[in-house]
Amino acid sequence: QVQLVESGGGLVQAGGSLRLSCAASVRSFSSYSMGWFRQAPGKERELVAAVKWSGGSTYYADSVKGRFTVSRDNAENTVFLQMNSLKPEDTAVYYCAATLKIADWYLASVYDYWGQGTQVTVSS
Repeated sequence: QVQLVESGGGLVQAGGSLRLSCAASVRSFSSYSMGWFRQAPGKERELVAAVKWSGGSTYYADSVKGRFTVSRDNAENTVFLQMNSLKPEDTAVYYCAATLKIADWYLASVYDYWGQGTQVTVSS
């Protein structure tokens, strides 16, 4: 069973930063590719960043490239999302997700396990 718990969300002014964390209760965390998704009111959930199980590759949506950084600490079973230069349009519930699928780890459709989400609100 995979349990994912996000933390670090909150209210921040535009231009500010937040760091999200996702703690995974799972065996062989290093076997899972990890993704960060977000869902704003009235919009579909979108994959914003992902890190391959090996840690050697990352994916970013165009909307966050250059501002967000995804990383993982396999010793601590944790994945992070550093968010800088935040914009009001980044406001959403952010979800951590995991997949054991080796291929296509950068596609939203392959993620099977989800956290409960953490709210990020960016004020203008």
